[in-house]
Amino acid sequence: MRTTKISGVLFDLDGTLLDTANDLGAALNYVLRKYNLAEVAREDYRPIASDGALGLLTLGFAQALKNYDYEVLRAEFLAYYQENIAVHTCLYPGVAQLLLTLNERNIPWGVVTNKPEGLTRLLLPYYSEFEKCLSLVGGDTFTNRKPHPEPILKACEQISVPSELCLYVGDALRDIEAGNSAQATTVIAKWGYIIAGEDCKNWQADYHAESPLDILSLL
Repeated sequence: MRTTKISGVLFDLDGTLLDTANDLGAALNYVLRKYNLAEVAREDYRPIASDGALGLLTLGFAQALKNYDYEVLRAEFLAYYQENIAVHTCLYPGVAQLLLTLNERNIPWGVVTNKPEGLTRLLLPYYSEFEKCLSLVGGDTFTNRKPHPEPILKACEQISVPSELCLYVGDALRDIEAGNSAQATTVIAKWGYIIAGEDCKNWQADYHAESPLDILSLL
């Protein structure tokens, strides 16, 4: 466990700062209805929400996915999601206070997500809490995406904080792998899209946070 003084914080987005599952699930169920297939219940799509279009369409179509043109399904999914991107999405409890406290302490922070950058830039303005976000890196911003460390390293440059002095907070194994590879201090967002029974101890994160406000104790 690292004891370095933290000077900046980077966050995953879906399942970490924003609960986007219901809007992503609505996009999936729209596509399923279009093809007269059974919709997926919230308890089933929620743990898959941060896996993007591929994960959700694979969940919904299952073995039948091979019978369709995936690129067509993906385009339909993303078009619906883009038009309904912030209908049900909300900040997790405690996130607003966490970001406000970072701002008050002049601790720079940013977002590193595998969500496409265009969709991310469309989504964040719905929430005033992101006005002082100093870095926004999407899954297609650079050549590589998480679990590769490049997005985190680039974001660290953007907030002018060496990765060794930065926290990276996320709710998926790929987040922790990316953060560890970037030499950041890693934190598992236990409130996020983690499958019930998942043994996060195997992820080799530096810290486990039960709620967003727990992160303040690491600063």
